[in-house]
Amino acid sequence: MIPSSLNIRSRSLLRGTVLVLLAFGTSLLLTDFPNNRDTLLLILPALVATAGLVDHVRCMRRTWSWYHGGVLLLIYMDLMILSMIAFFLLYPSLHWIVSAH
Repeated sequence: MIPSSLNIRSRSLLRGTVLVLLAFGTSLLLTDFPNNRDTLLLILPALVATAGLVDHVRCMRRTWSWYHGGVLLLIYMDLMILSMIAFFLLYPSLHWIVSAH
């Protein structure tokens, strides 16, 4: 018996949340955040966070309820984390943003 949170065919908010938060933590470790190290390995956490986003979108319902609102908040969290990972990926290679003092 596979727990429902590990079964890929079933919908799970827990699995999506864990995937997205682990991807964000991994991206922070890979970039060595205050130093903003340039690495292409950040593509892997971005893909994992996208998988978590897809898992959250699968949990949406057609009619409005408090559950629907909670899933929407989780989707907004996923989008913010994906944008942070994209920032970590692109910022070190955009030298025109950094001042040349």
